[in-house]
Order: sequence, then structure tokens, then C-alpha cells
Amino acid sequence: MLDLGRTFLQSVERSPNAPALADGELTLTYAQWHTLIADTAAGLRRLGLVRGDRLLAVLQNRWEMATLHWACQFAGIVVVPLNWRAKPEELDYCVTDAGAKAIVYEPLTADAVNGSPVAQQVPRIALDDAAGATLSFARLRERASPSASPHIAPEADAEDYSLILYTSGTTGKPKGVPRRHRHERAAALAHVAQNLYRHGERTLGVMPLYHTMGVRSLLAMALVDGLFVCVRRWNARLALDTIAAHQLTCLYLVPTLYHDLLADPAFATTDTRSVAKLGFAGAPMNDGLLKRASAAFRPELFVNHYGSSEVYTCSIDQDATKKPGSAGRAGINTRLRVVRLDAASPDDVAQPQEEGQIIADLRGDEAFEGYWNRPDANAKSLRDGWYFTGDTGYFDADGDLYVTGRVDDMIISGGENISPVDIESVLSLHPAVDEVAVAGIRDERWGQRVVAFIKRREYVDATTLDAYCRTSDLVNFKRPREYVFVDEIPKSPVGKILRRKLQAGEYVADAMVAPDAAHHTETTKE
Repeated sequence: MLDLGRTFLQSVERSPNAPALADGELTLTYAQWHTLIADTAAGLRRLGLVRGDRLLAVLQNRWEMATLHWACQFAGIVVVPLNWRAKPEELDYCVTDAGAKAIVYEPLTADAVNGSPVAQQVPRIALDDAAGATLSFARLRERASPSASPHIAPEADAEDYSLILYTSGTTGKPKGVPRRHRHERAAALAHVAQNLYRHGERTLGVMPLYHTMGVRSLLAMALVDGLFVCVRRWNARLALDTIAAHQLTCLYLVPTLYHDLLADPAFATTDTRSVAKLGFAGAPMNDGLLKRASAAFRPELFVNHYGSSEVYTCSIDQDATKKPGSAGRAGINTRLRVVRLDAASPDDVAQPQEEGQIIADLRGDEAFEGYWNRPDANAKSLRDGWYFTGDTGYFDADGDLYVTGRVDDMIISGGENISPVDIESVLSLHPAVDEVAVAGIRDERWGQRVVAFIKRREYVDATTLDAYCRTSDLVNFKRPREYVFVDEIPKSPVGKILRRKLQAGEYVADAMVAPDAAHHTETTKE
């Protein structure tokens, strides 16, 4: 199988003058982008990075991030993209865990990088004159001499690691998912086939390049000599303008972003007729949004994609509106089963309509081989050649898969995986909080919204708790969007929090009133 560097060269050789990358006013052909990628790869080598080294990037979806991703594929360097909202503590952990030899960042992420003691121990490459750099990205890309050839031979092969994606675990401790060039190429080829992409497709590059959806869009466009249009941060109006300006043909987004596009007043007056293919993943799409998106875009293809960082495509449904909620059948490179929730073996298969845990065959071409430095996670998730996803679901009588939730109660909000444990740990430290449980409640826009159920020790209100979270180390997207005060947190006989009861509204609301209000009531009675 070809490595990813040679995969990109295919596009350069087939369509050197085709538009490949756009970001604001910048548009590059494949030939122009290849030169930029080659210069970046050469700069990484001059910095001392060699084949197999890890490079950590904390960047938004900008041309530099897309270029860096491809440069690493050419140089055989393993790119480690992190959420640009990461805190210094997360950087400390990931730089150490990945053994990163350098970091690339921008002004938006400079505080986190400069606040990370571990990050200070490696070269720091900055964009836009971000503070604390040891080298600028512009300087990195400078050739040793003006006459130096911009072209380099790819150094990686299909068995080399392409990237490490970090995904949240049930304890909140990130898990590194290393994926080889052959895993990534197989996943991109499947993405092209399953979404019926044609030569010269054009897509909106807004799903973050630290997320498997963003990476898949980037690679898929190269496979079909297509255009990847960078959108640095989500903005529905900007996205609509981009669709019209670049005549985008396909969208691959989490449901929340489709909700925002349709809700923007400009949608009615924006020409979106070029968009022929819709795809969504990261979270379920509710029936109402499915119908509205289908009616608004009238796509020739509407794909529900269910997958993960570990096994990119688990299942695919190319007619998402036909059976709302269905995730379809196993993807091109995948075998799936649903086993009983307490299954110890992949052979303990659940019956049709019986909810269980979804598992995937690790022999699939897209499947990873195990977590980075996490034998504990491997022991939990990898059994007898199968990956236990931690997702719950069932097959219906027709053999179609329905995904119902997470074994470990992970919240999926706006396509982000959020561990309740992280939030509970922060809120439990507030002196007025006796007990806390966090759960995901169904939400039209976000898929799920984060709700904190609080048993109070003394009076405290939602505004105070929200301010407390804002001043903590909790990342903003993990903050609860609602607080519910209850008399008791429902638990099982062995003391396990029963989040499903909270999600179903099976609790008694706390009637505690503010001290000032109680005093006011007594004064009025007198």
C-alpha cells in the first residue's frame, strides 16, 4: 500500500493546477501546496526531527495546520494534534506521553504552551509572532538556499505511524490512538467510497484536525484531487459564505453544525445548491433535524457515519432519512457485532433488538492496534482480536445498527466527548456541594447538553456554581449548561450513580430557598 506522502504526490502528478487548499484570501493549487509542504518538511528535518519522532500541534484549522499534517507524512514524522482549547496540564501530559520533540502553536494557544513546564523543554515553533517561541513557522519554512530544490522524496512507508489522536477516556485521562499510514489511507479510501465522492469534490474544512472527522476530510480531498477550505473556528454565517464562494459540493459535520447552518437567517438567501452530499458523525442526529436538513439541501446522498478514532468506520447508512436513528451496516473495511453488556468474550453475541456493547474486528484495515502507553486501556478494550467500543446499541430485525449511548456514560455534546468524572471532580470541591452527578440530556442543537445534578450541603445557586467552574481548570466546553438541585442522587444498591434515572427525570427537586428570600418571607408575615 502507498504511504500518505506518495498518496499526496498522486494528486500533484494528476492535477498540478487544480485548487487544493483555501484559507481566507489564500488559494493554492496542488503544485503550489506541494512546494510549501516540502519546505515545511525540510524545515522539520533541519530542526533535528527524524523519521518516527512526534511533533505536537495546538492549532486551529488553518492552512499552516493542514500543511504541517502533510509535511509530517512526507518526513515520516508522527503528527500529534491537540485540541486548541487544551489547558497547560493537558499539554504537560500529552507532551510527556507522546514523547514530543517539538510543539507548533499560535497566539490563541500561547498561554497554554507557555504555562506548561514540560512544553518549555522542547523547541516551540510559533505562528503569527506568538509569545514564547524558539523559532517562527516562517523561519522554519525558509530554504537553506534560494536555489535548493523544493521537492523531497517521501521518507515514510505504509507501516510507519502517521499520527496519534488523543481521545478522552472514562476516567478523563486522555488515551493516545496511534494510527499507521495504511490505517489512515484505508480509512480515507473508505470515506471516499462510502460518501460517493467524485474527482474534484470541494469540502468545508471546519471539523478540527485534532479530530478524526477533520483528518478524514483532509485526506479524502487529496485522494480525489479535491479542495479543502479551511475554517478556523465555527461561525455559521462564515460557513454559508464559504459554501457559496467556493461552490462546495460536500459537507461532513457533527449535527450541531447543521442545526446552526439552518438556524442562521442568512441560510434562506445563500446559494447552497452546489452541495450535493451531506454526511454527519460524532453524535446522533434527531429526527427533526434530519428532516429539516434534507428539505433544506435536498442532497443526492445523506450519510450517517458511526465510528471512532480507534476504528474509523464502524458502520455507515447512506440514506439517513429512511430509517432515522439507524447507523446502518458495517463499513467497507469493518466487521461488527453487538455483544451482551456483561460479555467477557466477543462470541457472547446479543440477540436482535437486545441492547449490548458494540465491538469491531481489529483485523479491519482501518482498525488501530492498541493505545499508546496504555496497557490498562488495552486490557479493557481489546479482547481476542476485537475492539470493545464502549458504545451501547442493538441490531434491529433488518440487521441495521442503532447506537444508544455509552457504556461508561460518556457525554457527546457538539461532537466532543466529555467525561462526567472531570466535571464532578471540580464541582465536588465547592463547599456548598454535598454530592454531584453529571449526565448528558438530549438537546436539539448539541445532541446532548451537560447537566449537573447537585445535592446541596448549604444554599448555592446556578450562577455561583457556573462562576466557580469558569475560574477552575475545567475546559469551557465541559462546563455544565444547566444545574438541577435535587434532594438525593439516585444510586444502585452498591452505590453506583444511576445517571439514567437523572436523564429520565426520576428525582425529587430540592426546595431549598436562598437565605435572603427566607428572611424576606418572615418579615412579610410579621
